[in-house]
Amino acid sequence: MIDLTVLEDRLARAVERARQQNIIIPTYAQMKNPDLIPQAIKESLASVGLWDVNPRNLFRITWKNEPVAEGGGFGPVNYIEFPSSLTGVPARIIALVGKWFPTGAHKVGAAFGCLVPRLVTGQFDPTRQKAVWPSTGNYCRGGAYDSALLACQSIAILPEGMSRERFEWLEKIAGEVIRTPGSESNVKEIFDKCWELRQSGEDLMIFNQFEEFGNYLWHYEVTGHAMEEVLQRELGPNGVYRGVALNTGSAGTIACGDYLKQVFPGSLIAASEALQCPTMLENGFGAHRIEGIGDKHIPFIHNVKNTDVVTAIDDNAVVNLARLFNEAAGRAFLVARGVPETLVAQLDLLGFSGIGNLLAAIKLAKYYEMGENEVVLTVLTDSMELYRSRLDEMHQAYGEYTELDAAAHFARYLQGESTDHMLELRYTDRRRIHNLKYFTWVEQQGRTSDELIAQWYRPDYWTSVQKQASEIDALIEAFNARVGLL
Repeated sequence: MIDLTVLEDRLARAVERARQQNIIIPTYAQMKNPDLIPQAIKESLASVGLWDVNPRNLFRITWKNEPVAEGGGFGPVNYIEFPSSLTGVPARIIALVGKWFPTGAHKVGAAFGCLVPRLVTGQFDPTRQKAVWPSTGNYCRGGAYDSALLACQSIAILPEGMSRERFEWLEKIAGEVIRTPGSESNVKEIFDKCWELRQSGEDLMIFNQFEEFGNYLWHYEVTGHAMEEVLQRELGPNGVYRGVALNTGSAGTIACGDYLKQVFPGSLIAASEALQCPTMLENGFGAHRIEGIGDKHIPFIHNVKNTDVVTAIDDNAVVNLARLFNEAAGRAFLVARGVPETLVAQLDLLGFSGIGNLLAAIKLAKYYEMGENEVVLTVLTDSMELYRSRLDEMHQAYGEYTELDAAAHFARYLQGESTDHMLELRYTDRRRIHNLKYFTWVEQQGRTSDELIAQWYRPDYWTSVQKQASEIDALIEAFNARVGLL
């Protein structure tokens, strides 16, 4: 469970810092339903840009922002449906859109979920401690953003091979940026740097998304309910929700599947990874280019016992589809093939991990031979706004993108997506994947084997975390009352 022990002396300092910084913290209830946000706060957002380092943007940590760059209010969940002319499957594939969060990625919500319980209990003291955000991409951006709002020092850690856009933005926001060796699959190097910082003697708090249950809870509660609302709008009398397909990364987002499986018993949870680093599928290793997906380990917060399918996505498919979806010749080809022009114009809503999620959803629909009334959900974590430099690099490396390139990539990576590299998990397969946690979390990171045993065998292990949202909301409300700005 998330530790909610209150430390009064540190809490008093956190309250004073929030008062100085004009910070009011939204509750889980408000992030799920912005109608509950006070009208004065909604009005104050009219002149605030979506990426502005403004404390009122905490209330934009929701799937329901108006999809505009500045001054937007709130509305329904932001999502997009991909037609069969693009996906090659009759099933309906629907994705929540992450671009319309502050920082342009939904990971700011995961960072919020990790930071806020520590802040409102006084466990994290923003006046004296540095916040450390280890990540393979967007999470440390969200953490640095939240830290900047609190005027506290932050350290963002991410691999040196990540896109230029991430580093350029972090250099302006984070107190310190540490580049670790490798790319998105080099998670151990990030963890090693965390241990080095722990031993430095500095007063730090490390918010490790791979083990922080605040990450799990935010997606269970906020993303899960957002997906349920989309289904309520879209299923109709004949629709059937079949499951969710997601890259695991930190295994935060996939927690929404736990919520949906409780609402829709029998629905599926499909976990995806890079084919070049097939950790769940083959206990394998390697390096890949699907930015934001950390591999070579199983995150501590992944409820593997509730996962039904594992699949792997070729990173060649992702990088080439990024060109198909964003180059002029690629878009013209898709329109000529019958993909609606309005949909083609929105394909920049898919960043690299979003493309990977779309492919995982296609594979799931093909494997289970889903029909036109069956719905698969997924998430577009971020958008191509964070990968434009990658398109420039590919243009320099491979030259102009032509209609012939578009035809080849469309045929091979969309219409030709197969059910290769998929495993429908038996009980023993789930247990094998779960047991891989031992080598990272017990041998390297100081967790105990008793915790792993409890995750697998204790019936209330995961549901105990799921029930903490209301308790955290009560602590947030008490914190805001002491700050006195409402």
